[in-house]
Amino acid sequence: MTGDSAEVAAWIAAARERIDAYTQQVFEPTDLVVVSDVGAGGLVILPRRVRTVTAVMPVLEPDDGTSLPAASYRVTSSAVLGQVDAVHLAWGGYDDLVAGAESYSGGWLSLWERWGAEQVKVIGSFGYDEVPPLVGQACALLAAHLQAAASPTDEDAPDGGLQVDDEGNNVAIEDSDDGASSGVVGPTASTGSTQVDALLVGYLNRGATLIGGV
Repeated sequence: MTGDSAEVAAWIAAARERIDAYTQQVFEPTDLVVVSDVGAGGLVILPRRVRTVTAVMPVLEPDDGTSLPAASYRVTSSAVLGQVDAVHLAWGGYDDLVAGAESYSGGWLSLWERWGAEQVKVIGSFGYDEVPPLVGQACALLAAHLQAAASPTDEDAPDGGLQVDDEGNNVAIEDSDDGASSGVVGPTASTGSTQVDALLVGYLNRGATLIGGV
């Protein structure tokens, strides 16, 4: 890649956004609020690699239910070999200190059935502890690919990150959006580079629809 540090950073940011959209993963620790469906046996599949969970609550109308005690669920992460990213609701357990979840009332399963909640909101930290080396390599390749393919009239230049001056030079500009990033981007079928797509195949988060909303 060529250009000053600000320009290079802008192309890398554009590449990262494409990689996130293609893989549907986040490769750095990111705080997210995820809404996922409650499956059979109280299994809640999470759409991103989970690091830590700080709160789980049923999605009810018109407002979310109260946050569940940590004893009412357990969390597994794909960071552990053979595990999946999920919250496992303790439908076989009970808590005599929670109204409706007492042992004599049928425990957590009985309470969930009375709630009728089909989704839960999960608040926590998602993503990889650090960017995997292969993803870093893919990002560098894609940033170089995007820069090489750009032209003064190229509509694919990164929005809010680069513009072209009168002499055709790429120049960095400030992002005009003052709002915080949601950390979630819409899915795409390709990064725009078949070579980069091939490098990232092991990180694709493609499967059944898992998200009720993010």
